[in-house]
Amino acid sequence: MPVGNGNSRPGKLGSITLPAVARRHQLCEQYYALNHRADVLALYFDKQSDLRPEFGLSRSTVTHLIQALSSTSESGWSHDIEVLVFLFWLASATSYQVVSETFGIPCPTVNDITRKIANEIIRLKKTTICLPSKKQLRKTAAGFKSLAASAAFSKVVGIIDGCHVKIKPPSKDAQFYLNNRLFHSIQMQAVCDHRCQFLDIFIGYPGSVHDARVLQNSPLYENRLYPPEGYCLLGDAGYPCMTEPITILTPYREPGRSVMAAKFNMHHEKAHSVIKKAFGIMKTRWKSIFSQSLDVHPVFAVQVIACCAVLHNLCLRNGDVLEPDPEALHLDYREGHVEQDTKCGEQLREDVAAALFPPDDTPLALLDHDYVI
Repeated sequence: MPVGNGNSRPGKLGSITLPAVARRHQLCEQYYALNHRADVLALYFDKQSDLRPEFGLSRSTVTHLIQALSSTSESGWSHDIEVLVFLFWLASATSYQVVSETFGIPCPTVNDITRKIANEIIRLKKTTICLPSKKQLRKTAAGFKSLAASAAFSKVVGIIDGCHVKIKPPSKDAQFYLNNRLFHSIQMQAVCDHRCQFLDIFIGYPGSVHDARVLQNSPLYENRLYPPEGYCLLGDAGYPCMTEPITILTPYREPGRSVMAAKFNMHHEKAHSVIKKAFGIMKTRWKSIFSQSLDVHPVFAVQVIACCAVLHNLCLRNGDVLEPDPEALHLDYREGHVEQDTKCGEQLREDVAAALFPPDDTPLALLDHDYVI
């Protein structure tokens, strides 16, 4: 599905005319002719090699991305080359010096290119990471009903969760980035749909901040952006169970005391697991970013993580799908429980849990007596 503002006319790709695209490819090929020893470019220009190992994206997604981005640069570098430089750096998380030597581009220019393309990709966020329309909302709810394997969860329209991304912190404020697992990180809060696509992201809080506080400071919460009235999100025990200002249902803390609670938690986990898969896919695709400490300034680290999220959605929409590595599924660095009062959402959770049992299947825990025969 093309990414853009929907105003493109036949004969154009986004806002770039076809002659401009042809000229851009010509500049790209001229550059390669002068730098024929750049093996990564040889992969790109043979028009058939799998580009994922070097660039993280399939060939069709790379082409799609180049077309979706618009360049305002008047420099002599082809925009195609600039996108490839950024993707190579993102896929390898290597030093600018290594990228410089790989492409035959001066190191300061590599630095400029990575920041320029990162900004261009982030501008795609509005069209790639967005809340569903009313029509899409019904499909999302149906998707979660299927994932949870219960009609009781038919009002779920998203899963909220977060992850910690390792960074090398600035020496001045390092203590603020130290999380409860004793490594330095930046937090990414995300809401995903039943297809592992991100609907909302909020990135930038240092690792020492609790999940509940990150939520309370996010636009999603402050502006009551999502979910709409009558629908809910599912979250883990790091979030409060609440109905105001947005509705989030969390698992029961001690499900062993009640058959109803245990069954609710089982269905809750079936639906909730989709965001672990979403994070796992993103971490697998950009393994070098998420498996080691990101060695850039925290401000740019936020942009890099956002780029990974945007490209994650772009890949899924373009059919560029991969299975998450088992290790990536377990790279969940969040732990602990929210300490605040959660009563405002308890009644709704009780109602959903009770709906899991048809009238002739009432569990003993719900009967009016407290003994078992």
